[in-house]
Amino acid sequence: MRNKCVANHVLFRDGIYYYVRRVPCDLSEFYTVNRLSFSLKTKSVSTAVRFSNSISQRLEDYWLGLRLQKMDIPAISLVRTSDVGTDYVGASISDALELYLRLKGKTKDAVFTRTATRNVGYVVKVLGDRPISSYSSSDAAEFRDWLIGKKMSIKTVKRVFSSVRAIVNLAIAENGIECINGFSKTYFPEDGQNQTRKPIPISYIQQVQALCMAKDDDMRWLIGLISDTGMRLGEAVGLLRSDIKLDDAVNRPLFAGG
Repeated sequence: MRNKCVANHVLFRDGIYYYVRRVPCDLSEFYTVNRLSFSLKTKSVSTAVRFSNSISQRLEDYWLGLRLQKMDIPAISLVRTSDVGTDYVGASISDALELYLRLKGKTKDAVFTRTATRNVGYVVKVLGDRPISSYSSSDAAEFRDWLIGKKMSIKTVKRVFSSVRAIVNLAIAENGIECINGFSKTYFPEDGQNQTRKPIPISYIQQVQALCMAKDDDMRWLIGLISDTGMRLGEAVGLLRSDIKLDDAVNRPLFAGG
């Protein structure tokens, strides 16, 4: 069957969908090929597109990390050596990110890498890719205000700072740098957006359960089981018939309305 491009980076060939994408020219030194091409192992176009979007996002995050490593430090000649020290010039925030991912990222999932890379990207965008010892508390305050200006909640801003602090702290410890983490003592104002999550009204749950009973198939019974037991999806899916004991003394009704 003729090859057919069905979406960005998705190619249909011989009944299977493939992910195909050229390696950016500025990153060619990191690859042994000029084009990435591998099977998505699916015959479903919707699944292939979903896989492709996820892979593209992960690649963009990885490529951002590579580009950060290659960036020159802007106006490094203007940095006061009394504050930074010539031995510490190379320990930039992008160096710290690379070290952090190398030491801690091996056992983590893609979200861990994507989050750390994105947060350091924020720092570089606002404050520049500078030696970690050159970031001051006033720099951190400027960074905080920029994040708030992006309409992030204070809770989200705190998470970004927590990530950046951890990255810088590890670099300080591993490189033996004698400096204060400029992101360690930043003040965060209250935004009044803290809200307690309210439970789903029992009437809504019963409506969903009634619809599930009317449909009467495996997927709907699974929803009914989760809605009345508080199980996680993986726990419910993994149940065997022998695990369900309806006559047990501590058994609860399958449905909230039962």
